[in-house]
Amino acid sequence: MDERARLVLDGLDAWRGLPAAQQPDWDDPAAVQRAVTTLKASPPLVFAGECDDLQARLAAAARGEAFVLQGGDCAETFTGTNADDIKDRIKTILQMAVVLTYGASTPVVKLGRMAGQFAKPRSNNLETRGDVTLPAYRGDAINDYAFTPEARRHDPARLVQAYHASSATLNLIRAFTMGGFADLRQVHDWNRGFVGNTAKARYENMARDIDKAMKFMAACGADFDALRTVAFYASHEALILEYERALTRIDSRTGDPYDVSGHFVWIGERTRQLDGAHVDLLSRVRNPIGVKLGPTTSTDDVLELIDKLDPDREPGRLTFISRMGAGRIRDALPPLVEAVAEAEGQVLWISDPMHGNGFESPTGYKTRQFDDIIDELRGFFEVHKALGTVPGGVHLELTGSDVTECLGGYERIDEEALATRYESVCDPRLNHQQSLEVAFLVAEMLAAR
Repeated sequence: MDERARLVLDGLDAWRGLPAAQQPDWDDPAAVQRAVTTLKASPPLVFAGECDDLQARLAAAARGEAFVLQGGDCAETFTGTNADDIKDRIKTILQMAVVLTYGASTPVVKLGRMAGQFAKPRSNNLETRGDVTLPAYRGDAINDYAFTPEARRHDPARLVQAYHASSATLNLIRAFTMGGFADLRQVHDWNRGFVGNTAKARYENMARDIDKAMKFMAACGADFDALRTVAFYASHEALILEYERALTRIDSRTGDPYDVSGHFVWIGERTRQLDGAHVDLLSRVRNPIGVKLGPTTSTDDVLELIDKLDPDREPGRLTFISRMGAGRIRDALPPLVEAVAEAEGQVLWISDPMHGNGFESPTGYKTRQFDDIIDELRGFFEVHKALGTVPGGVHLELTGSDVTECLGGYERIDEEALATRYESVCDPRLNHQQSLEVAFLVAEMLAAR
C-alpha cells in the first residue's frame, strides 16, 4: 500500500474518536464486528462513476439548468421491499418529474429517497405505551417496529439485512427505469388519468399543453432512448456510521474513497455538528453530499460546513436542504443564502417542506397540513427570487399508495380520515394524489421563475 492510500484509509476512521450522535446502542460488540466484516466483503451497491455523473447533474441544478426531485419513504421497511411497493413509488416520482420537466423547461434530476433509508434519528431514545417503556423504533436497520422487548433490541445483524434490501430495491429500480416502464409516453398517460380524476382546471391546462407537446413529438416521429429510459439515483441519510464506513471503498480509477451505499448521502439536522463524527466521515468521501438545515441554523454554521465539506468549492459537491417550517422559512432562510452567495459557495439549495411542519393531531397521529407544505415551498421560491439565487429542487416524503397521513389536499383528508389508512412507521407521507398535486403546484412556481 502506498503512502497516499494509507493516509486515506487512516482518515476514514478518524470519526471513531469524535462525538457520534444518534447511534445504535449495540449490546454485542462481536455481533457488530461480524456484520461489519460481512458488509466490507459485499459488492458495492452503486459505482463511483455513477456518483460522478450525479454530481455533474446537481451542479447543473445549482446553476438553474436542471431541477432536483428527491422523494421516497420516510423510513423504508424490509416488508416494503417488494416489486409492487417499489414500482408505485417510482411511478409517482416519474409522474411528478414529467410535470416538473414541462414546468421548468429544464431536465429534472430524479433522486429517490430509496434503497438505503432504513434508519431514522429520533427525538427520544425511549417510547412509552401505557405502563411499558421500550427503546424507540429507529428504523429496520436497527430494530423492529413491533412493541416488544425483543423486537426493539438493537440488532447489528439487521445492518446486513438492510444491505440486501437496498440491493434488491436498486435491482428493481434499474429494471423499471431502463426496461420500458419509464417510457415518457406511458408516464404522461398516467398523469392524464390523475387530471381526469381530480378535474381541476389549473392542472388540466398544463396537462393539455403537455399533451400537445407529446403529440407534436409523435407527429415528428420522435422515438429515441431519452423517451424510453431515465437516470434514477438512490439517496439516504448517512446515519449509522459503521454501515457507511463498511461500504466506503477506494475507487480504482482515482484512488479516492466513495461511499457505495448510495449515490447521494446526507447529514441530518440532528447530526451536523461541526466537530462530530458524521461531518468528519462524509467530508472524506467523494460522493455528492447534502446537509439538512433547520430554522436555528446560523450563518457561521453554513460557512463552516462549506469549509469542512466542500473546501474546494466544487459545483455539485454540496447540497443544503432547508427544513425551516412554513412559519419560519421567509425569515430564517435569506441570511443563510446570502452568506453562502457572498462566500462564493457552489451550493445547491433544495427545500424539504415536510420536516418543519409536523404536529400531532387530537387523535394522536403525527401529521402535516398539505397547505403548510405548499406554503413553505412558496416561501422557498420567494426567498430565492428576492435574492436572485437558484431554487434548485424539492425533497419530499411520499409514497405511491393512497394512504391518509397528511391532512388536506384536494382529497380533503381530515383528522377523522387519518385512521383510515395510516401506514407510516415513522413520519407522515404525501400519498400518490397529494404528491402529484405538489408537482403541478411546483411546476407553476418554476414556470413563474
